[in-house]
Amino acid sequence: MTLTESGAGTAPPSSPTRNPGPERTAGQAIQALLLRLHFYAGVFIAPFILIAAVTGALYAISPTLENITDRGLLHTDSTGPVRPLRDQVAAALTIEPELALNAVDPAQRLGDTTRVLFTDPSLGTSERRAVFVDPVTARPVGDSVVYGSSGALPVRTWIDQLHRDLHLGDFGRYYSEIAASWMWVVALAGLVLWIRRVRARRDRRSVGWLLRPDRARPRGRTLNWHAAVGVWILPVILLLSVTGMTWSKYAGDHVDGLRSALSWTTPSVNAKLPGNTDMAMPAMGDHAEHMGGAQSGPASNAANAMLFDTVYGVARANELTGPLEISVPSGDGMAFVAQELRRPGQYTRDAIAVNGVTGVVTDKLPYSEWGLMAKLTNWGIQFHMGLMFGLLNQLLLLAVIIGLITVIVRGYLMWWRRRPAKATGFSAGKPPRRGTLRQTPLIIVAPLAVAAVVVGWFAPLLGIPLLGFLVIDVLVGVAARQRVSPEAG
Repeated sequence: MTLTESGAGTAPPSSPTRNPGPERTAGQAIQALLLRLHFYAGVFIAPFILIAAVTGALYAISPTLENITDRGLLHTDSTGPVRPLRDQVAAALTIEPELALNAVDPAQRLGDTTRVLFTDPSLGTSERRAVFVDPVTARPVGDSVVYGSSGALPVRTWIDQLHRDLHLGDFGRYYSEIAASWMWVVALAGLVLWIRRVRARRDRRSVGWLLRPDRARPRGRTLNWHAAVGVWILPVILLLSVTGMTWSKYAGDHVDGLRSALSWTTPSVNAKLPGNTDMAMPAMGDHAEHMGGAQSGPASNAANAMLFDTVYGVARANELTGPLEISVPSGDGMAFVAQELRRPGQYTRDAIAVNGVTGVVTDKLPYSEWGLMAKLTNWGIQFHMGLMFGLLNQLLLLAVIIGLITVIVRGYLMWWRRRPAKATGFSAGKPPRRGTLRQTPLIIVAPLAVAAVVVGWFAPLLGIPLLGFLVIDVLVGVAARQRVSPEAG
């Protein structure tokens, strides 16, 4: 049975009279190994990816959902001149007089509210209490818990945590790490298989040879659409996989270590005032989505409130034109820090440290001084969150995720159609033929094995399932030989 007839089978065997060259043998061996890996990963890992895709579809549009569900907190219909920040902060302090002032996010546009953020010991990690103030009337319009540096409100936070850990805590994070760790492997293996399938029988004078599905019988048509849609969404899938791994528990730790070793980390603005020996305050970096900010005490709230207008004016004068978060000093001898926020359509994240009393800028960190890898990481994470291009970004992610869901469903449909023709009851589809590893030259197996060990160490939730696949494959082979032996006897 040929590849077209099986829907996901292996390449036809070579003719007995033909002696293929080493290059062809190597290509066939790699194709056979990738086919078997793609099959096992598709059967056992696809459920994790499917769950991540469904929850990711909600996550992609969550910023827009938040604007709808929490419009009363985020927006106001008041018109007129904007009151000073000190008045807005003072109004928020009447709502939360016992909490330590943490930061202020001034309204960016007419119709937006100002967020006054407080540190609340009763809240969880990365959560802060926010009082939303009408900047025209300086009256509070409501308060809520917000999460991370993007200030996600409860609806978006609930969706975020659903996508990240299914609301199961650290245990639930295993699912998302498995999905992120394996998605790029499955996608690239599928790409190689599709290229080898179609390159020999299509006109390759344009990219259409790779991107278009064929008209074929039901089995072949399912495979063609499975592969073609996978190619269409491949660039975004790879980006989502890589950025998802940076948020993961085990692979994420290794990513952080690698970035530190290569000096790819997000730079920090120096928040200490001249003559102070305290450490610099970290700027809100790539994973600040899960971090808090600076803190002060309730006793100093009123004093800090009087200085926000000075810091805000200095920040705008220094070309920090995007949405800002102004953090209060983290201790004595420390400066206010103003940094541009991760918001839709915001591509830079300039930051400055300001002496709130004198208005003197004590340190600057323009986005242009970020390293290339730090910038790429920031943009990738912002794209993953659906914030980089606003609604267009969210719609693109939604379309890609819907495409991914169809790819997974078609993959299972092909698996189902590979059942034995006379199967009764439930019968799983047959895997690709066995024996490919034994027939593969050692010169190919050895580097692949080394690469698998290295990648498996770097991403343990990729390596452990891969080892499980090998064990399952060996056991299936042993069982098959035991069934054949009695029949032969």
